[in-house]
Amino acid sequence: MAQQTAQASAPHQQAPEDAYEYHVSYSDSQTGPVRVEEFADLAAAERFASLQLRDAECWAIVERVDIHHHLRLVA
Repeated sequence: MAQQTAQASAPHQQAPEDAYEYHVSYSDSQTGPVRVEEFADLAAAERFASLQLRDAECWAIVERVDIHHHLRLVA
């Protein structure tokens, strides 16, 4: 019983960083509709998102997506 409790309370292991991709959803006054770009690493996604903020009407959101979860949903 004690062994089961210890296993149940162990923290979840984090997936390796390559198990994720980063989606940048963005909009600006020049391009019109919301667009989405995908990146393999967070730094590139954040740089891209920052470049999209050209004026007060612009916005960008960076989301981390678990690609293994995505693949399970497709299969």
